[in-house]
Amino acid sequence: MEEQRGATYPWRHGPPWWPRPDDPESAARTPWRSTALIAAFVLVGAGFAAHAQPHREPLDGYARVLLLAGAVLLLWRHRHPVAVVLGTATAALVYLAAGYPYGPVLLPVVVACFCAVVAGHRRAAWTALGLLWAGHALVALWLYRVLPPPGDKAATVGQEIVVTTWVLAVVAVCELARVRREQWARERADRAQAARRRADEERLRIARELHDVLAHSISVINVQAGVGLALLDSDPEQARTALTTIKAASKEALGEVRQVLDTLRAPGAAPRAPAPGLDRLPELVEQAAAAGLTVDVRGEPPHLSPGADLAAFRIVQEALTNVVRHSGSRHARVRFEHDGALLRLRVDDDGPATGADAGGGGNGLAGMRERAAALGGTIEAGPRPDGGFRVLAVLPAHSREDQ
Repeated sequence: MEEQRGATYPWRHGPPWWPRPDDPESAARTPWRSTALIAAFVLVGAGFAAHAQPHREPLDGYARVLLLAGAVLLLWRHRHPVAVVLGTATAALVYLAAGYPYGPVLLPVVVACFCAVVAGHRRAAWTALGLLWAGHALVALWLYRVLPPPGDKAATVGQEIVVTTWVLAVVAVCELARVRREQWARERADRAQAARRRADEERLRIARELHDVLAHSISVINVQAGVGLALLDSDPEQARTALTTIKAASKEALGEVRQVLDTLRAPGAAPRAPAPGLDRLPELVEQAAAAGLTVDVRGEPPHLSPGADLAAFRIVQEALTNVVRHSGSRHARVRFEHDGALLRLRVDDDGPATGADAGGGGNGLAGMRERAAALGGTIEAGPRPDGGFRVLAVLPAHSREDQ
């Protein structure tokens, strides 16, 4: 979608002739074509201006050198904007002081000022433009007596007003371009930040999904593998049952992992299988029973939006996995309370803890908190006063994403 918007609005990062700060290749490229066009326009325009101003000094080789020098300097306007804007202003001032005809001699100065301001060198641009204006005023009002052409007259107030207006117009246009360029830069930075944020959120979501799927299934497989090894010689039939449970758990884990990976391969495509929800709670209870954990479910799981349903299922799954892995209790209780807007989900076990990370103090508990926070809910997890461990989740019945 971002690429399509870029094709529809090709100027969303600025006009194509502006060098982008995040594109070193365009910034280092020498602007041969535009400079050649400007040089040709200045030389041809100065010739027409000379015919229209016969009282000024005629164009000679020295005048053409000054005109060409001011235009050629624009080749380095992106790499050295300060030097270029000062150089073009100097060439234009020398040209005007020599009494040559007015005309497009000021065009290179305007382009150089524009590039310097856009590149962030406002002080240099305004200094060069101010010196050019002051030098022209000095020549037109006082030094015209000693400078060519002979018999020149002082500039009128109207002419100086026109020159001042022209200078102010250049300043206004350059400042407008600078503001617009900064706006484009901010918009580009905001889009990049939003893209990074979406990528981070998606990466966290996939990490939670993989953790929840693998932690639960591998815990079941680990327990059943221990049972199978212990009973392999004494009770082959029971060992066979354990192996059957391992096969079913691994198949289910592979299916869910494949579904998560499919979303990576085809972003934006609909998943091939629906996301798990509380309708799979009986299956989760059976898997826990196969791992030696008896689960007592109290209350009826309510009808939830898809986002809240998935979060509730994963929270129950992770809580039961933590009981299997970290608790000495072989009994857990799952309780649902629903008042229409909120779901209170509680998972208790009687302990005692079998390790320092009892209750799942690692990624599992952090993942549960992230799921609840994403929906606008809360998670409380910790030891109970009478022993054991409790996970209490309060979730909205309808997630913000599903409304």
